[in-house]
Amino acid sequence: MSLALLRTLLIKDPLIVLATVLMGSLSLIVSIHDPAGDRQLAMARTWAKMLLKIMGIRVTVEGAEKVDSQKNYIFVCNHLSYADTPVILANVPCRFRFMAKQELFQIPFLGHHLTTAGHVSVNFENPREIVRTLTAAARQIREKNLSILIFPEGGRTQGALEPFREGAAFIAIKAGIPIVPMGLIGTRRIVPIHGTTIRGGAVRLIISDPVPTEGLKAGDRERLSLELRERVAALIGATPPSYIQQQV
Repeated sequence: MSLALLRTLLIKDPLIVLATVLMGSLSLIVSIHDPAGDRQLAMARTWAKMLLKIMGIRVTVEGAEKVDSQKNYIFVCNHLSYADTPVILANVPCRFRFMAKQELFQIPFLGHHLTTAGHVSVNFENPREIVRTLTAAARQIREKNLSILIFPEGGRTQGALEPFREGAAFIAIKAGIPIVPMGLIGTRRIVPIHGTTIRGGAVRLIISDPVPTEGLKAGDRERLSLELRERVAALIGATPPSYIQQQV
């Protein structure tokens, strides 16, 4: 057994569980008088910063000046690792919620937090329900003055960059707000998909210029999704085929 694995099992894993139980309990308490979910978001940010310390992750953020914390966006980002969530929570200052798989909302404790904090549940197995969920998310953005973070690949990936689902483009067009592409580099090495060892190290979070959606229609979502994928690819140094070529 390696020293890194031993350190993970005896120190990092127990501390992560302790931090999660502590902040989850505090989040549960504040949720009683937190209809907007903002206090719970603050608890989640504190939890994320604790996890980054425990895991030994050093984050460099590039392009933070390109977003206004007082405005609403759809954030899209590649998804490499379980470490992605705390990295983004701790370093994106906007008032945002996650769009997550329905299965996560069924996990005791975690599901309660996700629901009461206003995160968006999606059932990818039911196409009709997806449309209703995306439409409701667009309405929630307008009514509650929120931003939403989406991993458009649909989950963690092992390759460079998977095709983007069209949900982010759909919501942004429906809500009439810009989309901000982001790129994560380095989190896969910290917590590999099938790995058991947590290795500290440097991570980069790169934020791109917002992509406007004014004047776009629902029929533009495929082209927009391809463009977003190409922009994220450029941020992380991947080279998928041009979205223009994919349209031909």
